[in-house]
Amino acid sequence: MKREQIAAQLYTIRDYLKTPSDIAASLKRVRDIGYQAVQISGMGPIEPAELKKITDDLGLKICNTHIGYQRMEEDLAGVIEEHRIYGCRYIGIGGLPVEYRNADGYHRFAVAASKIAAALAAEGFIFIYHNHSFELERYGERTGLQILYEDSDPTVFMAEIDVHWIQRGGADPAAWIRYLSGRVPTVHLKDMAILDNAPIMAEVGEGNLNWEAILSACEDAGVEWYIVEQDEDFKEDPFASLKTSYQNLLRMS
Repeated sequence: MKREQIAAQLYTIRDYLKTPSDIAASLKRVRDIGYQAVQISGMGPIEPAELKKITDDLGLKICNTHIGYQRMEEDLAGVIEEHRIYGCRYIGIGGLPVEYRNADGYHRFAVAASKIAAALAAEGFIFIYHNHSFELERYGERTGLQILYEDSDPTVFMAEIDVHWIQRGGADPAAWIRYLSGRVPTVHLKDMAILDNAPIMAEVGEGNLNWEAILSACEDAGVEWYIVEQDEDFKEDPFASLKTSYQNLLRMS
């Protein structure tokens, strides 16, 4: 993992991204921490060209996004054009739509999303799926997450493994990254700690995850982007959280 491969998932600072001026000021704070790349998510309305200019002026690369799956279904051409403006080839969704969260639904989504992923691939883009913990519910012999990856097209349906949520679902993040080797170009990194006998999110290196095993698996699996995300449970504020995770990752690299 190189310094320039570490990105900030902007969903972490979503409360500071309501207007274009908020976005510009907050992205400067992210760049000042040291990040050279960002994932677009949780942001208020802003024209793609304006956002691209802000990131370019700050020396930030847009490495990845999260887009609503319904928008992919209804406006794929618009999604593609937007990402051409961004110069970003990774297009992801943040989670499985609720209507697919059953045994048959996981299979149906794997098949349908593979068709969208193939259409994106034909235009030079890559579809990625970001997990939570609910996909680790078992349906007979397989978990939902196994169904997604076993029943989808492995050449176009890629993964964005979130190590915290894999651990919270009772599985091994490093094992999942190795299982999807070659299909996991991006990962979400946040730690997991215990507070008052309950699991919480924590900054990378401030919880109980086995980072040596996780980062080794990422290296072996061909991960391109190491994306720091923390949804909640900040010790101070989300910018301080991003800074702690970034500095700890640098020490681990």
